Amino acid sequence: DLAREIAREKIAPLAPYHDETETYPEEPMRILAEQGLMGIWVPEGHGGTGMGALALCLAVEEVAWACAATATNFLATPLGGYPILLAGTEEQKKRYLPRLASGEILSAYSLSEPGAGSDAASLQTQAVRKGDSYILNGTKLWCSNGDHAGVITLFATVDRSKGAKGVTAFLVEPTFPGFAIGKKEKKLGIRASPTVAIHLNDCEVPVENRLGDEGEGFKVAMKTLDYTRPPTGAIALGIAQAALDAALAYAAERKQFGQPIAAFQGIQFMLADMAMAVHASRLLVHHVAQLVDRGTSRVVLEASMAKCFAADTAMRVATDAVQIFGGYGYTRDYPVERFMRDAKITQIYEGTNQIQRMVIAREILALS
Repeated sequence: DLAREIAREKIAPLAPYHDETETYPEEPMRILAEQGLMGIWVPEGHGGTGMGALALCLAVEEVAWACAATATNFLATPLGGYPILLAGTEEQKKRYLPRLASGEILSAYSLSEPGAGSDAASLQTQAVRKGDSYILNGTKLWCSNGDHAGVITLFATVDRSKGAKGVTAFLVEPTFPGFAIGKKEKKLGIRASPTVAIHLNDCEVPVENRLGDEGEGFKVAMKTLDYTRPPTGAIALGIAQAALDAALAYAAERKQFGQPIAAFQGIQFMLADMAMAVHASRLLVHHVAQLVDRGTSRVVLEASMAKCFAADTAMRVATDAVQIFGGYGYTRDYPVERFMRDAKITQIYEGTNQIQRMVIAREILALS
């Protein structure tokens, strides 16, 4: 209820402006922090409310209904912060989690590189131990919220020849020597969520900022995605619900041939298919979130299913909403064109839907 109230009263009215100007939604992010929503995923012992995965998905969906870009910024902190929960030392947890929970600082997650997207194990950014520090060199890409983060969970390799077994995770702060933010991408959608490159030029990272042991980074990266793919599905779900709501309202209002277009069976069938897909997506997202909250040790299959299905639903429902609006839907006078642009990224980030299908197939074949 709180997330919905904030989203509809404070975030939605600003979404078109931030989309048009490609500016960061400072005020919405500040309100989310002030109202305690940044700490939903953080245990009470570390300054959060410990409400769990389902609560995070509910909040993310509401924010995404209003603005998918703000929801992406909102989710970037759990994405960068879950690795600390999963693999961090007690000292690392004490240093970062309370500040993330309060919104004092934000987080980000940096895995992708120019030559390592879906093939994350092939990353080239190198980390070399030198006394009490690691020296990092390389370029990272596609880092959501990277230029607003106070700490970035960043993955580099200590030995390129080892592939996944050389990948190591580090907690990198933007004040570290040799760290620099690079190009900010100009994107089709989620324009109010900055997506940046990161340049590491002899970047000095203290040994105490290594997350887990050397070579454990790939495992940390993949486990994190099991936790964040459900709320990524919730972003898609929020977009889809917003598109469906807009289409329903417009179909009831728009008249052709002397009656609302909602009276025509062709439109009714479209709306019915949209509603079924949104509802099924919500059940998938909530199901895997509840598994996480119950402590289920492995949710790879369900997390990939939820993310993939919800993302495909968002794209299909948003596209159908544009169709129902007709020519008006293709203009910026109505929000459905933004929903369609925003929906596309949900099929790409946090693991493309092609990768999700590979994961799903691998998991179900292993069970057969």
